[in-house]
Amino acid sequence: MITQEVVVVVYDDAQLLDVAGPVEVFDAATRFLGGGYRVRLASAGGGQVRTSSGVRLTADLDLATADPPDTLVVAGGWGYTDAAGDAELIAHLRRLASGACRTVSVCTGAFLLAEAGLLRDRRATTHWAFCDRLAESYPDVAVQPDSIYVHDGPVLTAAGVTSGIDVSLAVVEQDHGADLARLIAKAMVVFLRRPGGQSQFSVWNGTRPVRDQALDDLLADIAAQPAGDFSVPAMARRLSMSTRHFSRTFTREVGVSPGRYVERARVEAARSLLETGQDGVVRRCGFGSAETMRRAFLRELGVPPTAYRNRFRTAI
Repeated sequence: MITQEVVVVVYDDAQLLDVAGPVEVFDAATRFLGGGYRVRLASAGGGQVRTSSGVRLTADLDLATADPPDTLVVAGGWGYTDAAGDAELIAHLRRLASGACRTVSVCTGAFLLAEAGLLRDRRATTHWAFCDRLAESYPDVAVQPDSIYVHDGPVLTAAGVTSGIDVSLAVVEQDHGADLARLIAKAMVVFLRRPGGQSQFSVWNGTRPVRDQALDDLLADIAAQPAGDFSVPAMARRLSMSTRHFSRTFTREVGVSPGRYVERARVEAARSLLETGQDGVVRRCGFGSAETMRRAFLRELGVPPTAYRNRFRTAI
């Protein structure tokens, strides 16, 4: 069996799980196959790095002398800004990627790939909290904020933290087939393909702060009473605005249209009820019918309510 070389690029303040997740997937594949991958860590100078959690990692290779591997993995973490600003590190990364069969980033590791020019005119993703920054900093990158990982040519970019496991399973599946990837996922107690995308994250986390107190109060009421009358005319009357002016103001301040925000809020409320096994979700969350709720779930999460309930319902 041919052994494929995997090099994981690490640096100070990289996130430990961004490194450990992919390493564990490739190690599991190697154990099941009796070979397959040789994984090594590489750093500038080949010395130790201190991860953001304080755990120290000892590199196997010096980036300056490392040969291009079959798969190059770039970890993310809080140190990504300094790493992306290190011209020597980026030059090494560019050289290694030019000879690698594939290049993978995890989380904010995408910024290093972008700085190296490896994402130019490609689709890519990163942690949901950094997608806007990636798009603003590198306008030649087509950022996909709702993806767990994006595969564009020889480059794969993964979203936040644990998505390094998802993208590594995709690599193993590409190399050795779905059966092995599924076996590893089962052993690691994770989904081979998790349902939905990063849109599973809370609507509240993605909402920008608003300056207008009346609008802020309205958002609070939508969260507290999702079944209320939150049609655009009703909300406009509450704020003493015309429907047109209200829609423009809401979209400008909140970052999404009123109708889409209300739908997301209702899906958020429904998720909570489904996870805890409660009844009357359609009525309590303001959906006119089960079909309306199903369509909203598909738009926002990519899965229907029944699938979401079955996969995420708590055991107690």
